Amino acid sequence: MRFIFGIRALLIAPILFYVSHVFAQASNGWIEVIEPNPKSELWVNPGMYSYHFQKDQNLNNNNWGVGLEYRFNTVASATIGNYKNSDNGHSSYAGVYYQPIAIGPIKLGVVAGGFNGYQSTNNGGWFPAVLPALSVEEGRFGANLFLIPTVGDRVHGAISLQIKIKLFDDLD
Repeated sequence: MRFIFGIRALLIAPILFYVSHVFAQASNGWIEVIEPNPKSELWVNPGMYSYHFQKDQNLNNNNWGVGLEYRFNTVASATIGNYKNSDNGHSSYAGVYYQPIAIGPIKLGVVAGGFNGYQSTNNGGWFPAVLPALSVEEGRFGANLFLIPTVGDRVHGAISLQIKIKLFDDLD
C-alpha cells in the first residue's frame, strides 16, 4: 500500500501552515488563518472533470458520479462518493478536508482519505491518498480543485475540478 503524495504533504503541511500564519500576520489579512468554528452544511456534487497530464493514454476526463460533502467546521469537512475513474472503471472515495488557510474566498489545504477501483493500484482495492485541495464556496454554489500527482504507472496525474451545490446549512 503506498501513500500518494502523502508523506511529503504530511511533512510539509505544518511548515506551510506556520509560514502562512506568519505571512498572514505580516500582510494585513491578505492571507487568513481561518478560525475553527462549528458549522453544518451539506453539499452534493456530480463527480468531477479532470485534465490529465498524460495525453497519450486516452484517459477518461469526464469523471461523473455522485458525492456528498458535510462541512462540520469552518476548516474541515467529510466527503464520500463514487465516480467513473480515469481508466473507465468505477471508484469510490471517503475522506476529510482540512483547509485552515484562506486567500480571499479561496480555502487552501488538503483532502486525505481512501480511494478504490484503480486496477493498477492495490489491485483495485482501497489505498490512501493526501492531495492538495482548493475550495471556493459562495451562497449555494461551490467548487473544489485538486492536484493529483503522476505516480509511475499507478496513478494518472491530473488537475480535477468538482462543482458542488449546497443542499442545506445551519443558517437555513
